[in-house]
Order: sequence, then C-alpha cells, then structure tokens
Amino acid sequence: MQFKELQIIEPILKALKEENYTNPTSIQEQAIPPLLEGKDVLGSAQTGTGKTAAFSIPILQHLYNDRQNGKNSREIKSIIITPTRELAIQIGESIGIYGKYTGLKHTVIFGGVKQGRQTDALDRGIDILVATPGRLLDLMNQGFISLKHIEYFVLDEADRMLDMGFIHDIKKIIAKLPKQRQSLFFSATMPDNIVELSNTILKNPVKIEVSPVSSTAETIQQYIYYTNKSTKNDLLLHILKDNKIDQVLIFSRTKHGADKITRILKKKGIQAAAIHGNKAQNARQKALQQLKDGEIRVLVATDIAARGIDIDKLKYVINYDIPNIAETYVHRIGRSGRAGDDGVSISICEPEENAFVRDIEKLIGQKIEVIRDNPFPQTDKPMTAQEKKAFEKEKAKKKQEFFANRKKSSPKKSNVKSKTKSRAR
Repeated sequence: MQFKELQIIEPILKALKEENYTNPTSIQEQAIPPLLEGKDVLGSAQTGTGKTAAFSIPILQHLYNDRQNGKNSREIKSIIITPTRELAIQIGESIGIYGKYTGLKHTVIFGGVKQGRQTDALDRGIDILVATPGRLLDLMNQGFISLKHIEYFVLDEADRMLDMGFIHDIKKIIAKLPKQRQSLFFSATMPDNIVELSNTILKNPVKIEVSPVSSTAETIQQYIYYTNKSTKNDLLLHILKDNKIDQVLIFSRTKHGADKITRILKKKGIQAAAIHGNKAQNARQKALQQLKDGEIRVLVATDIAARGIDIDKLKYVINYDIPNIAETYVHRIGRSGRAGDDGVSISICEPEENAFVRDIEKLIGQKIEVIRDNPFPQTDKPMTAQEKKAFEKEKAKKKQEFFANRKKSSPKKSNVKSKTKSRAR
C-alpha cells in the first residue's frame, strides 16, 4: 500500500513525496483511515513504529479542510501532549515536515527554558500545540492558553507519562477539554491504570496494536566506544582517521549538535555537511547527492531529517549521540547494510547514555561489541539506578511543591478569568 491510497490530500502527499515517504508503516495504515473518519483511536505502539505520522497527518488534513471551508480563526484546535522535551521537539519537527504546504501553524512548549518565545508564538496564533504537561498547565494558569476550542486531542506515551508522575497534571488538563472532540491515546503498554485512564478520554475507540521494530540486520556489525562528554569530539576524529570509512552517516540528537559536529569536522579538513529540519529541502537534497557522488565524506543528520534517506552501498553509520529511544537505534543502523550488503555501526557513548545502551541491547537481544582499544576511555561516573530513582523522586517532589505554591499565590478566580479572556486565543 502507498500513502496516496489512504485518501490523503495533495498538500500533505506533496510533502511526503519530498521526504521520499511512499509506503505507510503498519500503524499508519491502520490508524489513518479511522482518524480521517473522525473516530477515536486507542493505540498500543512504541516510538519507532511511525505513530507520529499516524496521528499528525489526519489532524493536519482535518484542519486544512476546515480552513478551506471557511474556518479561518487562529484558535488552538489541536493539542498533543507528550512526556519529554525531546519527544515534543521531534513531534513538532514532524508536523512541520508533513504540514509544509498546508499553511497551518504549530508551536512546541516545554519547561526548563524561558517562556518568552513560547508565549510570543501563542500570541501570534497557532492551530496545533505540542506540549509537555508541566509547562502546559503553567501557561494555562497564567492565561496564555485556553483549551475551549480543542477539536483534536492526542495523549502520547501515556505509560511513560504516568511513570514520570504526571497523572494529576493529565487529569487537570482533560477536565478543561471540550466534551465534543476527537481523541487519540497511545501507550507502549496497557496496564490496568492506563486502560482506566483511556476510558475517561475515549469514546468507542478503534483499537490498534503494533509491535515495535526490534530486529537488526544480520549483515550489520555493531561496535561501541565508551567515552566522556568532554572527549566525544576527539574520539570521533580518532575514528575518522581510518581511511576505510570513506562514506559515513553520523547521527546527532539535535539540529544544533549536527551543525556543531559539521563545523568541527570541516575545521579538521574533513568534508562534511549537515541535514536537519532547519535546512531547505534543496539544500538537504544537495548534501545527500554530494555524499553519494563522493564530494563529501560525512553527512551529519538528525533522526527526522534522515527519514526516507536511502543511500546505496552505505556501509558506515556512527551514533554520535546514543538515542534515548531504543527503536530509533534500530532504524538508524538500518541505513547501512542494505540489500544484503555488509554494514558497520559505531556508537559513541558518554556516561549519561549508558542506560540507553542497556535498553537497546535488551530490545535487540544481543550485546554490542565494545572497542576496548580506546584512547579516550570513559572515566566519568554515571548515576546508579538507585541514585537515578532518588533523583527522579526528588524532582517529582519539587514539581508538586512548585504547583502547590503557585496555587496558593494565584490571583482570585475572577481575576484569572479576565486575564485568560484577554490573553488566550
């Protein structure tokens, strides 16, 4: 099956074609039709199965069609809630790609940064909001966000949300949503508390279950170097001294990181280019062609930008950053060793990423071979599981105290309403 068989509108098909997306994944094939029909969906699926496109494409299509039919207000019509900053950013980048030709506006909000840029985007008016729970509630309480016009609601990674202590925040957010809406609920696991939560959100949902991608190609040799954050660049340059690595795709977690790696390599005389969401499509295509033609040796990419890339005979993939989602690792290294050819995957791991490696090895069912002859061995001590648990517990406690104090110091109800009315769009 191809995307064009799913009744997707031309502006979205055009964007998908530019990214070389032609065939939907299993979850996309199962979820897009009922979502386009306006039905609620309960999806059991992990990141790495293609669920972001599964829920983003129908939402973009509904909103685009509404606009074509004369609904032009810039109220927030769709909200997507996800547990972490990284996932929120990834979803935002995907929406930007799929909705490139729709004229729809979106923004991403999350905590840990100043809110100025986020509130400015909200004031200009958006159609789709991607948010983490804490920052969303904070800006709702300040009057920057109203949920009364929401027509499409997505709760992503629900089990992780509950594990991170967001259950009370989620319930507060759900209470502010209109009763009439289309709702989408995704979770990797479905324990009783998750099923109970889904029942409060969904109405007669279509149920979809998709297994994660877990197998890695047998033709790909996998290696890992353990090093420190301060020596990652030196180790990367050491690895690239091997002239056999004549064509390589390097993965960076962020767009800023991809640009930084490219600058470092160029400074050392290694021809390289970066591709990510901030690069124009023609610039990305040019960089890809330069790698294929041998004009550059290294292509540095983010996960979003690398989707749809197919480089014949590509042998080497380097994970400069270990992905925090195990399935992403499988997709990354699968760029090498195509069509039965040999491939080599090299990962560079700093202490804070050690836990990610354990998750990856559990998923793929094998240990990744460690390169012991490492001139920059790992010496920084990462947090133990017990220390991490204590850290997360303290973090959750501070979060609760923060909102408790904010509630005590918030203005009277009547003042909040007037503030909301003047600021919310």
